Amino acid sequence: MNVLVAIVQLLVACAFLSIPLVRHRFGPGAQVAAEAELARQGVPGTVLAENKMRFDAGGHETAAPVTVAAVMVALAGLNLAASAWASPLTWIFQSLVLAMNFLILYSNLTAAKSVQAAFARKGDPLLQRINVPALLKAAENAFPSWVWVLQNVRHVVVFGGSAVALAALALA
Repeated sequence: MNVLVAIVQLLVACAFLSIPLVRHRFGPGAQVAAEAELARQGVPGTVLAENKMRFDAGGHETAAPVTVAAVMVALAGLNLAASAWASPLTWIFQSLVLAMNFLILYSNLTAAKSVQAAFARKGDPLLQRINVPALLKAAENAFPSWVWVLQNVRHVVVFGGSAVALAALALA
C-alpha cells in the first residue's frame, strides 16, 4: 500500500507543479491580453498592478503549488521508507490537499464574481465599470486550449489521487 500511496503523492506533486510552469510560460501573454482588454474598455492597464491582479507565476501562484508539491514528495519518501510517520502525516496533508483543491476549483468557477466583489469593496468607480468577465476571458484566451484540458486532468489527479491514498490508508 505504501508504494501505491507514494506514487499517487508523486502524481499530485506533478499536478501542482504544472500550475506555475504553465503560468510562467503563458502568463505574461495573458497579462498583455488583459491589459489590452482594459484599454478597449477605456481603463488604464495599470489598475491590474495597482490591485495586485496578475496572470503570471509570481507570488503565491508559484509559492503555494511548489510548497504543496514539496510536501507531497516528502510524504512519498516517508511512504516509500515505510516510516511510522507516513500514515498520520499522509492523513493530515492529503486531506489538506484535497480541501485546498476544492477551494481552487471553487475559486476558478467563481473568479468573475469574486473579482467583481473585490473591485466593488474598493469603492473605486474606475474598477466598478470594468467588464470583469470580458477581462478574464481575454486573459484566458491567451493560454493555449490544451491548458483547459491540463487543468481538468490536474483536478482528476488531485481529487482521485487523494481519494485513492486515503482509501488505501483506511484499508491498511
